[in-house]
Amino acid sequence: MTEDKKNIKKDNKDSAELKSADSTTLNEDLNDNPLDESSDDKNMDVESKNSDIATSSEDVPATSEKNNEDPESMDNNGDDNISLPFILGKKIGMTQLFSDNGTVFPATIIECGPCYITQIKSNSNDGYESLQLGFMDKKASKTTSALNGHFKKSGVSPKKYLKEFRYSNLDSDLIGKKVLVSQFDQGDFVTITGISKGKGFAGHMKRHNFSGGRASHGKNSVMRKAGSIGAGTSPGRVWKGTRMAGRMGNDKVTIKNLEIIKINNEKNIIFIKGSIPGANNNIVYIMKSNYES
Repeated sequence: MTEDKKNIKKDNKDSAELKSADSTTLNEDLNDNPLDESSDDKNMDVESKNSDIATSSEDVPATSEKNNEDPESMDNNGDDNISLPFILGKKIGMTQLFSDNGTVFPATIIECGPCYITQIKSNSNDGYESLQLGFMDKKASKTTSALNGHFKKSGVSPKKYLKEFRYSNLDSDLIGKKVLVSQFDQGDFVTITGISKGKGFAGHMKRHNFSGGRASHGKNSVMRKAGSIGAGTSPGRVWKGTRMAGRMGNDKVTIKNLEIIKINNEKNIIFIKGSIPGANNNIVYIMKSNYES
């Protein structure tokens, strides 16, 4: 029995020594293991890549902001705009403007532009010099093929209204340029042309301001008569242009020397002192009064 106990104690002692020796060798192997250095190198590589990604990500917003620039701001940088003495506009309505001392001014609101130069006509090709302006966009599907080709040649979208203005300072670079209301200044005098309101068929008193016949001294049913329109034998006919009843209004009317009392460049709106011909939403042509075509 004593010998067995001694053998058991000896076996336990040997196993303990083996375990301690294995643990020491394992620790030495871990300390001398080259994988730790490679792992550190890998960590360094990851950190450097992350820093590169961070710097590149800082650069991304700048390029994205550049790509997301508003096209309208690019148009308004002055490179594509040109100042001309004329422009097309749309009558919005009338309002009142008050000065600092309380004086009231009747004003007409006109939306002017933006217009685009769609064609240049020269003496060599057309026999006269002029610029054609286009105003208000129009769907290409509702535009004829000929006009679509015309607008495509000038590099602008289809326009609803076209108007030619005589202009002598021609340049081939003008095609496709934008014309804005900023070319006018407050206090400028302009000439405005438009189509007056149609009144339908009207009599001579309303149309030509005739006074009519007498209402007393034996006159009967002549109060609103036109009277004689000419002799019978000679000339025996009615002179051309004789003022008679007929269709009233819907005429081309031009008013000169109208003053610009206010300008809103952001909304392309000008305020004209007084009234202009035509109903609301009618197209009008605006030229500087000192401009000679």
